[in-house]
Amino acid sequence: MIPPVRHLVAAALSSALLMLPAFTGDANATTTSRVYAVTLAKSAADMKKVAEFWKPDRLKKADSYTPATPGSQATPTSTAATSATTGLNQIVTVKRPAATPSVEPALPQKNTVARTTGKVFFRFGDTEYWCSASSVAARNRSVVATAGHCAFDPRQTKAADSWIFVPNPGPNGETPDGIYVGASISMHEDWPGKGDYDYDYAFVTVHRGFKWVEKGGQLVMQDVGRLQDNVGGQGLALNKKTGNRIAAFGYPVGPQPDGTRPFDGRTLMTCSGSTSRTVAPARDLQYGVLLRPCDFSSGASGGPWLIDYQPVQRLGDLNGINSLTWNMDAKDRYDGVSSPYFNAATGDVYRHAATRPTPENVT
Repeated sequence: MIPPVRHLVAAALSSALLMLPAFTGDANATTTSRVYAVTLAKSAADMKKVAEFWKPDRLKKADSYTPATPGSQATPTSTAATSATTGLNQIVTVKRPAATPSVEPALPQKNTVARTTGKVFFRFGDTEYWCSASSVAARNRSVVATAGHCAFDPRQTKAADSWIFVPNPGPNGETPDGIYVGASISMHEDWPGKGDYDYDYAFVTVHRGFKWVEKGGQLVMQDVGRLQDNVGGQGLALNKKTGNRIAAFGYPVGPQPDGTRPFDGRTLMTCSGSTSRTVAPARDLQYGVLLRPCDFSSGASGGPWLIDYQPVQRLGDLNGINSLTWNMDAKDRYDGVSSPYFNAATGDVYRHAATRPTPENVT
């Protein structure tokens, strides 16, 4: 879910917001970033094992699964360095380009309307969870953006199991644009290392997509190609000042502070407004970006924030993700949602994910 910020804390912060300076550039001015990379399903055989878990009968129940609710604090001994010794994970030092690279949005190959937003499904232990996410334009045409807590639990220093992305999901488990199994996660090292909500984002490189089809009385996987080719990809906007107009998207489902449930989790919802800076010290959030008004609840975690959104083509530039939800006025409904600030370090994590290779065929 989007972990809520307690209303008493949020209310106390609201008066301080007026004194916080707007962003004027990169909050991380170093020339390199340390990207934490986690292998999920490396080979086609690994991918097929995940696919077998998510057959149609299980996907039909997907909306009854729990919106992800990892905690915000890592255990004292959980560090990226210790976790990296498994051989599946590694810390990669990424050299930053002299100029911030421009990532332009992309339409699908055979359509004039993008369908980039969807849900991710995964497991921690024996429990199935889900979040919101979106396709991002990339060199490998295979990148999904979501919240860090929708891919990696820093309390356990553990990546999610059986991670898949379903763009444009149907209400009864339909997968009209395919199923895309996660190949690897790219994150800033301070998310898995410290549970720092300034870095609660992840870019997941995915395998080619597939659909389940029936042949000879049996379900078999049918390759449908690369994610971006099928649904398009959002652009990426970094180092933006606050005060911009944002359109946020997601699949909220959880209760509001008064216990009501206005959202069903099956319908893609949007809210729009202007951004300001916010902080949440209890979650190590020092450079948060707040969007108001927005009453998103759990389930919307990881959904995209788009700047310069074009509703006809359904494209814009990714400038954040739903991370925390806020009740600033301490009333009956949530009234804000926040994202980590997308800066050059975010771009480094994205570029790592955009260059990861995956097998050419999944069937």
